[in-house]
Amino acid sequence: MPARLRSWRAAVAFGAVILAGAWGGFLGNWHLQGRASILDRIEASTADWRLLIAGERAPPDGIVIVAIDDETVRRAGAYPIPRDLLAQLVNRLTDSGAKAIALDMLFLDRGAAEADARLADAIRRARAVIGAVALFSRGEAFSDTSLAKELSVALPIAERIVTPVSPMADAGEIGVVNISADHGGTPRYVPLLIRFGADLLPCFALRVSALAAGSDPEIEQNDIRIGGAKSALDIGYHLPLRFYGPRGMFPTISAQTILEGGSADAIAGRIVLVGATAIGTADTFATAFDPLFPGVEVEGTAVAHLVTGGGLIRDVATRRIDFAASMILPILTVLALCLRRISIGIAFAFAPLVVWLAIVLFAFTKDYWLAMALPLAATLPTGLLFGSVRLWLEQRSKQRVRLQREAFRRFQSPAIASTIAANPRFLFEPVQQNGGILFVDLSGFTALSEHLGAQRTRDFLKEFHSIIEDEALRYSGYVESFMGDGAMLVFGLPAPCDDDAARAIDAALSLGRALKQWISGLALSDNHALGIRIGVHYGGVVLSRLGAETHQHITATGDVVNVASRLLDVAKQSGAEIVFSDDAVAAAGFANAERLRCFTGARHVAIRGRAQPLAVWFGKADAKEEQLDFPDANVGRRRADTA
Repeated sequence: MPARLRSWRAAVAFGAVILAGAWGGFLGNWHLQGRASILDRIEASTADWRLLIAGERAPPDGIVIVAIDDETVRRAGAYPIPRDLLAQLVNRLTDSGAKAIALDMLFLDRGAAEADARLADAIRRARAVIGAVALFSRGEAFSDTSLAKELSVALPIAERIVTPVSPMADAGEIGVVNISADHGGTPRYVPLLIRFGADLLPCFALRVSALAAGSDPEIEQNDIRIGGAKSALDIGYHLPLRFYGPRGMFPTISAQTILEGGSADAIAGRIVLVGATAIGTADTFATAFDPLFPGVEVEGTAVAHLVTGGGLIRDVATRRIDFAASMILPILTVLALCLRRISIGIAFAFAPLVVWLAIVLFAFTKDYWLAMALPLAATLPTGLLFGSVRLWLEQRSKQRVRLQREAFRRFQSPAIASTIAANPRFLFEPVQQNGGILFVDLSGFTALSEHLGAQRTRDFLKEFHSIIEDEALRYSGYVESFMGDGAMLVFGLPAPCDDDAARAIDAALSLGRALKQWISGLALSDNHALGIRIGVHYGGVVLSRLGAETHQHITATGDVVNVASRLLDVAKQSGAEIVFSDDAVAAAGFANAERLRCFTGARHVAIRGRAQPLAVWFGKADAKEEQLDFPDANVGRRRADTA
């Protein structure tokens, strides 16, 4: 049975490991393909927590924001600011020696022809980058172009591209300003390439970075290189954004200051992004650091990543690590919950997940974006489900063991049952010690059982045995066996005590009174009168297990046991109800001898089958204060007087 139980548990554990790995693999494969799910929302929130924990960081030098702020709008008298004024701003930036100029704004409507022409000339002279917008269908779609296949990526497909009007459209380089935001509106990625028809359109930040570097970007399988800077990219050729802090982290100059001829030194040799920051322009996003983060600074963050190779690292390699964690962590959790002791298993079950979360937090400080939501989703449901099943099975097992122990205790004294449960090898080797032995039986039972019949005899014996068991428990005795209308009790099990003899005598006196009271309440006829006989002896016994290997019982053997059983014959011949050996009385001590003052003093009697006589005490179960007299009462009187 234990082998079968272990085999069953191993099968359950193996099945749970397979299911845990399959669940983690399913979620991990979904994540590896970059498919959207509810986990992305959780991951986005945890990414913000990690970003706040990692803290603010100084952006790289070389990027300046020229803000069309509230002061610029106020002085211009309108927003968008007049294109003549914007042309003047671009020319001043060019004259100040800007390394690259990017206008984060859309020219979707025509203005005055002369103003548009002047702005187009300024853009052409500066070789500035201007923005366009990609529009997508409601269902997100990805391309499978030859370039996408070569890069092992899927590119987003635009349904329509909204470009600047002429003549601005022909004057500068156009970059798509789209940003990939999560459900809360927080920018997470910048898609560097967007497919429109047969064309691949670069994003705004990629155009600006390439212009500043003076070289075309080198597109590789999982990253992009611009000049000497290499940036890791996520699936779909998306650049992960790592914001440096709240708005204003980049050096920011008011456009009005530039128009007034100031801050030329701050412009020279730097990438300049021109965009709106004025209140009410609606070009803001919520980030972990700032709920009103200007869109121009989002583009500046992307440019900073591309020109320095910074930003977050979330690519195919990190997703593969996430995939491995989503399989390994739930398996380790299940294996921990399979430990023999469920309490230890629960303590260790989620330790791997905690370690992983610590690694994820540390990695984020080093700009590695490892998944937090995916391992949680793979591990927690698995661990909770299997843990609940394991606890349920454990409770069932405990309930089964409890029922088995209760059933076992019905055949053994509670003290002995508890001892064997704690020490299954109890009395595998015989033990020799002193112990008290008590025998009890009924006289007249044979005639009564004939009168009662089988069922009523069974009920009668059940009451009789219950009284014996109650008295044995009261005095910490062990009922070695019930023998029909008799029983054998041992005092000294499971371990010997100094008062074993005293408890045996007290138990005999109490048992005698209880049985006499019970018999008196049976209302038996004179033809079926019952009597009791109790014999107690004390001395050296051997405690051991007897029986076959498949069926054993704990018992006491030796001359003391035989003599104690013969004392019932002595009680019958002398007309006594209770007979104590003088050895038991002596071992109990003088205080117990005082309790026996209504008994006859010790006298020597012959014991059937034994060569030497034995000194015994005679008494009645309900004896009063008066001295009782039994046949041959003078035998052994002197010994009793000196006891």
